[in-house]
Amino acid sequence: MLKKVERGDGMDKLAVLRQYFGFPAFRAGQQTLIDAVLSGRDALGVMPTGGGKSLCYELPALLLPGLTLVISPLISLMQDQVKGLNAAGIHAAFINSSLTETQI
Repeated sequence: MLKKVERGDGMDKLAVLRQYFGFPAFRAGQQTLIDAVLSGRDALGVMPTGGGKSLCYELPALLLPGLTLVISPLISLMQDQVKGLNAAGIHAAFINSSLTETQI
């Protein structure tokens, strides 16, 4: 599993994008949002379905210290995102009503 990317590792946001997410470049609006998050500013991203919103919190989560908590109302989206992140070697998990008390 991937450990947090340390600032001294020489990994920048573009290197993380390419290595862990497999994209050669950011889509429109993503870099602006990611820069805001990485600099500690509040940010709001409004993008269409499939516009790449998830990357705007997944990528900074790898570069910033600590745990990242994402609140989502869609169970299937949680499952898909966690499956994709785990497949890329990024540790992620979800808690929702599909789990038993023992699983939680």
